[in-house]
Amino acid sequence: MAAFLLSIAITLCLISELALAGITRHYHFDIKLQNVTRLCHTKSIVTVNGQFPGPRIVAREGDQLLIKVVNHVQNNMSIHWHGIRQLQTGWADGPSYVAQCPIQTGQSYVYNYTIVGQRGTLWWHAHISWLRSTVYGPLIILPKHGVPYPFAKPYKEVPIIFGEWWNADTEAVISQAMQTGGGPNVSDAYTINGLPGPLYNCSAKDTFKLKVKPGRTYLLRLINAALDEELFFSIANHTLTVVEADAVYVKPFHTSTILIAPGQTTNVILKTKSHSPNATFFMTARPYVTGLGTFDNSTVAGILEYEHPSKTLHSSSSIKKLQLFKPVLPALNDTSFAANFANKLRSLASAQFPANVPQKVDRKFLFTIGLGTSPCQHNQTCQGPNGTMFAASVNNISFAMPTTALLQAHFSGQSHGIYSSDFPVSPLTQFNYTGTPPNNTMVGNGTKLMVLPFNTSVELTMQDTSILGAESHPLHLHGFNFFVVGQGFGNFDPSKDPANFNLVDPVERNTVGVPAGGWVAIRFLADNPGVWFMHCHLEIHTSWGLKMAWVVLDGKLPNQKLLPPPADLPKC
Repeated sequence: MAAFLLSIAITLCLISELALAGITRHYHFDIKLQNVTRLCHTKSIVTVNGQFPGPRIVAREGDQLLIKVVNHVQNNMSIHWHGIRQLQTGWADGPSYVAQCPIQTGQSYVYNYTIVGQRGTLWWHAHISWLRSTVYGPLIILPKHGVPYPFAKPYKEVPIIFGEWWNADTEAVISQAMQTGGGPNVSDAYTINGLPGPLYNCSAKDTFKLKVKPGRTYLLRLINAALDEELFFSIANHTLTVVEADAVYVKPFHTSTILIAPGQTTNVILKTKSHSPNATFFMTARPYVTGLGTFDNSTVAGILEYEHPSKTLHSSSSIKKLQLFKPVLPALNDTSFAANFANKLRSLASAQFPANVPQKVDRKFLFTIGLGTSPCQHNQTCQGPNGTMFAASVNNISFAMPTTALLQAHFSGQSHGIYSSDFPVSPLTQFNYTGTPPNNTMVGNGTKLMVLPFNTSVELTMQDTSILGAESHPLHLHGFNFFVVGQGFGNFDPSKDPANFNLVDPVERNTVGVPAGGWVAIRFLADNPGVWFMHCHLEIHTSWGLKMAWVVLDGKLPNQKLLPPPADLPKC
């Protein structure tokens, strides 16, 4: 009998272990052209499986994903799984010429990775040139079976992904900007789940509608996939409760308005009114803008509609007669709102969801983040400041993309001529970063990387500069989450500011806004071997060179080493 009970216990243990281990999920992405019409303008766009936005990926924590991407278009392609840690699987991270060579026309590549210790809302997008303007979609990670959310289970979950619509071909837009050295043309509309909504010409029929029942709780999974704009978002006459940022739970707080930068995700709880109101409600988003350049100064709207009991079924004509409420969004340049919103975000820091902030720091870095100029090519006159070309840099180095993948060069030990390991730990020339800018706005350039031994604890302070105007920059670090331990305006003071760092419950993210005219300090543990891209998620700034990469060396143990490259890794 004892042996029988023991065998049952072992079987039950194995079953529960298998449940925790996760399953393998297969997805197939065909990269192909599709005619899409918005704003009464039809154009052929690059899509996944003909969908815009692209298909939703749903998995559970612990699952393995095998996603075969087949490229049927003339453009080179790669896909980034934004926010996935990619532990030991840097080959599946996606940024072209960093983690991999791009997938060429007629070629395919299987992205193979396991979701370890993560759950929440992330997203995927093209990571080459400006193709992510149409190639993007949600990546939703559910908790393991039997593990509840740390908030009441919602009645329904709805992904809401913000994007931009361009009547022009975005590849032509960035190509022209890089040739002339000037700022790029801006988008023609913002979108919610691919739809511009009723505030745009010819778009009333292309409106996202969220139909809700009274007295219910909805989880809205917000994603900002726009190329170049941070966005304010609000639903008229409704309060939102923020419960997660970048797929990490946060201490819940109430707000009427969300600020979300490109690359960021935010989960909010929407509690609907107890009775059906005789009204409809606009959900609107418009940009938060701090720079001096031109921008798309328009507003996207969706509609929140309450379902009515069948007895009082509204016809479409009577719905049009319902009162429509519109939210009031902050001013376009409301930096104090941005700072206050960022300060409300705190990790749960609970026993189940601890905030493992590095308490001791092995390496400290100060990186200046901002715009600058570079000389005009071929003796022509360029459209940047004073006849130069716009550029952007980290520590005054505008990153030059290689023509072969950095990860391959690192793994094979053949980095000579591809990159150097001498990225500066602090600005090469010190100046009043947020005061009167220096006369010389020229940047250097090169393919320089920062090398870290395995398990190095890092404190990185990113300082905005006022060169060509102070501006907010959403910085995204691949391969890691980091803790936002401090932020402020003006110049970072290493003798005073660290005393105010939050080392108890700082928010944990993968993309953070460097405040306009200010600084942000982050900490992370370099426990993931590989080459990891870090860049501004405003696409134009990335194109201008506001990017760099970290090399994290292998550790001593087998689970601390980068796995070998897969056989089907694309070649340059």
